[in-house]
Amino acid sequence: MEANRGQNGIQLLLAVEQEAQHIVNAARNEKMARLKQAKEEADKEIAEFRAQMDAEFQRKLAESSGDSGANVKRLEQETEAKIGHLKKEAARISHDVVQMLLKHVTTVKN
Repeated sequence: MEANRGQNGIQLLLAVEQEAQHIVNAARNEKMARLKQAKEEADKEIAEFRAQMDAEFQRKLAESSGDSGANVKRLEQETEAKIGHLKKEAARISHDVVQMLLKHVTTVKN
């Protein structure tokens, strides 16, 4: 009877151990499923954020390139104004520069 009781105790311990192993496996599987779900949600959020940032970038790019014609025209006008100013200044001082050059070229130094 003592041997039978010991055998039943061993069987009971094995059954409890198997049940504990099933519980651990189920918990591990649930954890893996939750991790997989969290990763999928994070990937989805990243994709949405990336799409939003790309759309904002494209919008800003369109805004800045849409004004490029106006920018080119403005730059051309500024360039022409600066060239005109330089020509006017050159014409104003050219006589003085020519006189200075003639003076230095014709002066003989020992």
